[in-house]
Amino acid sequence: MKNLIYILMLLVVSGHQAQTGNIKGVVIDKQSELPLEGATIELLNLAEGTGVITDFDGRFILEEVPVGRHSIRISYIGFETNTVSDILVSSGKDIFLKVGLLEAFNQLEEVVLSTETNQDGALNEMTKVSVRQFGVEEVTRFAGGRADVGRLAANFAGVSTPNDGRNDIVVRGNSPSGLLWRLEGIPIPSPNHFATAGTTGSPVSALNPNMLANSDFITSAFPAEYGNTIGGVFDLDFRNGNIDDYEFSAQLGIFSGVELDAEGPFGKKNGSFLVAGRYSFIGLIGAGGAGGTSAVPNYHDISFNLDLGSGKAGNLFF
Repeated sequence: MKNLIYILMLLVVSGHQAQTGNIKGVVIDKQSELPLEGATIELLNLAEGTGVITDFDGRFILEEVPVGRHSIRISYIGFETNTVSDILVSSGKDIFLKVGLLEAFNQLEEVVLSTETNQDGALNEMTKVSVRQFGVEEVTRFAGGRADVGRLAANFAGVSTPNDGRNDIVVRGNSPSGLLWRLEGIPIPSPNHFATAGTTGSPVSALNPNMLANSDFITSAFPAEYGNTIGGVFDLDFRNGNIDDYEFSAQLGIFSGVELDAEGPFGKKNGSFLVAGRYSFIGLIGAGGAGGTSAVPNYHDISFNLDLGSGKAGNLFF
């Protein structure tokens, strides 16, 4: 009986200790991309204040953060404060963030102008109106999103879908073919499987939402860098992998398929790798008629982000 009580106590203690996770990251100057030493990171939504300071390489770690959604505030003298919200912390996986701070130029002796940026603002400084920043959590949270950023945008104001079987989107009455997709600054015709020539949508997206960092969706007032876009812009970026530990995950979904992810440190200069492969679950089991179609969608894709770290020639990544 004593042994049984002892085992139960160990299970309770270990279960209690497992209900925490870590938030790691690096803070850089958004213009020069140099690390910022001594920046303050505060965990906001806890009863007791929790904060850390970045090291020489701009890195930080918030340990034993309770599981759930949290917000952090990053501040540094001479730079604008940045707030990152809606960070989902789990007990089995570290969260890695790369936060860029803008230098504050608008400070005078007589009048002090201060501003605070958060996740509701755009990543692109040239966009001021009709822009929405979104992250991977939003892609997986919306009902009927099917792990597809195109279907996520259909929930925004002024956006609709002409066909529920495809992820084409209509922005304020414009044609779906007027939509511009950009990945890491490179325009791509259509990031989808089974895409038709001249269109920007398809039944199945080839973009893995688990690979994405915070990105912009713009519906009008496009900056000059986006060319002759008339419908809308998806300006997407891949996130970096964990630079401290190796992590692996697996996922299964009817539409997203069978997925395997791996990430971890790479090289000796704070580099990292992130790779994810997916294979059609419906095609794997040979079940036709699933997902509202009589065809069997056989597809597979591989996405990766290899960061070689900072060196004398700058930061090189693939």
